[in-house]
Amino acid sequence: MTYPDFFDQVEKILLKDELSDFLGVFEDGIMEISYLDIVKSAGHSCPTIAGAYLMTLKGLKALYGKDIPSRGGVSVEFRDSEETEVTGVIANAVENITGATAVRGFKGIGGKFIRHSLMRFHVPIDSSLRLIRNDNGNSVDVYYTPEKVPGDPRIQQLMPVVLQGKASVEEKKLFGTLWQDRVRNIFSRADEVISLHLHQ
Repeated sequence: MTYPDFFDQVEKILLKDELSDFLGVFEDGIMEISYLDIVKSAGHSCPTIAGAYLMTLKGLKALYGKDIPSRGGVSVEFRDSEETEVTGVIANAVENITGATAVRGFKGIGGKFIRHSLMRFHVPIDSSLRLIRNDNGNSVDVYYTPEKVPGDPRIQQLMPVVLQGKASVEEKKLFGTLWQDRVRNIFSRADEVISLHLHQ
């Protein structure tokens, strides 16, 4: 499987999943999720998927500090509906990392390890998303501004040609390279595109 090299350079998200520990999946429930994992589940890599990954990575760090974040121990809130623009795409990626789901998630075992009803939409917030620790109520508003990292102008020129199947092999390859270059730049400039407001 061939993919852009920078996928492997993106910081992994370390988590502790009590359900995985309980069921003997990962020793002590310790697991890592990579950007490549999220790309596989989404089927593509773009500024939206990169943003979902970065928002979750940085939001969990802000909430947990030096402690390992708890998968299944965080609720997620969005301002818009799941059907609005890219909110659903972001929600799916965040769900894969945090375990939080709206209504279709795991119902738990003996009242523990519940994952459903941990994701809410239409919440009156002004951030891109809000992460909330279920154990102490601390929360962090995360803001994502990918427009600070514009793509190469040739992307817009090549996109309709590629979509219409009229692009040459070279043009199609260039389009993909330029697209992923923007994603790469978003990760390299993460501190510019992500801002946080922690509530304790």
